[in-house]
Amino acid sequence: MRSIGIEEEFLLVAPDGSLRAVAAPALQHAAAHASDAVAGEQPGGTLEKEFTQEQVETSTRPSTDRDGLLAEVRTGRARADASAQHVGARVVALATAPRGGDPTVIANQRARAIRHDFGEIAREQLTCGCHVHVEVGDDDEGVQVIDHLRPWTPLLLALSANSPYWHGEDTAYASYRSQVWGRWPTAGPTSPFGSAQAYHDLVDVLVGSGTILDPGMVYFDARLSPRYPTVEVRVPDVCLDAADAVLQGLLVRALADTALDPELTRSSPTEPAPRTEILRLAAWRAARSGVTGDLLSPLTARAVPAGDAIAELVEHVRPALERTGDLEWVQNQVREVLGRGTGSVQQRRWRAEGADDAAFMARAVERTHA
Repeated sequence: MRSIGIEEEFLLVAPDGSLRAVAAPALQHAAAHASDAVAGEQPGGTLEKEFTQEQVETSTRPSTDRDGLLAEVRTGRARADASAQHVGARVVALATAPRGGDPTVIANQRARAIRHDFGEIAREQLTCGCHVHVEVGDDDEGVQVIDHLRPWTPLLLALSANSPYWHGEDTAYASYRSQVWGRWPTAGPTSPFGSAQAYHDLVDVLVGSGTILDPGMVYFDARLSPRYPTVEVRVPDVCLDAADAVLQGLLVRALADTALDPELTRSSPTEPAPRTEILRLAAWRAARSGVTGDLLSPLTARAVPAGDAIAELVEHVRPALERTGDLEWVQNQVREVLGRGTGSVQQRRWRAEGADDAAFMARAVERTHA
């Protein structure tokens, strides 16, 4: 079975909802206690730095087991929160900071170079995503997966949407993070590559242009991981609920299996290779309304209710999910998301119920670690 791993980025906040620039001491605390976790054979939860001092990131180990992966995601959140509490903060799974703030770039030469070169885009870069890694045999397999993912990634964004607020205002988007992230010069959907050579040639051109510092700044919606033998899908917001992050992982794995095994393919977009302009439009609609409005059907490029578009995704990967034993779990979790709403729906609900900043953040922390 193809292994998957999940990386989650989190905000560090005070009880009143303000940001806390305490990543460095939190990471020191986590490193000091890492040996205890290994000795206890407790899986998951590696804590890592992010671009700013107001964020941390966790990552799971590669896993083929759904329940084990969910346990690792929850353990990672708990460990990150324990280290955050040690320095007077909490870890929260919100893809943007509801009140906003002025992020502090970490004391890192590369991060400072990015801050210098990209100005306001980098200064405002305080967003949290969920990155799914799915195992591939080689780069050619990886590019085959990337090309297959193209029309389906907007639905992954819709299912994860968790960033309606920006600097204290309701943006009218379910995922405003995706709009902020899209300002980077290499972010967004890509045209079909067709081969690993074509992929690497393009990366060489991007780096050679002098616009980006290195291949690590290739921010495609789906890319070949610079560090692991995986395809890394970077579309989703960090999910408020841990099980929603695992849903992202299972759907990405099923899409990869479908891409690489012709016997699993049951449906495909009307166009073998939808134009990138259509994919940008589909991603915008997913960011705007999440699961509460219309989305573009990957099969027809027509607007349909969100539930119908997501049903097309599940049906497309049904044989792959059946083979891994994940179909019933995925169907149930999709119903859960459509019923209660993504993180953006929950955040707006709390505000509508009258939650002030402290109550809002308390609920967000509770959902993060539920």
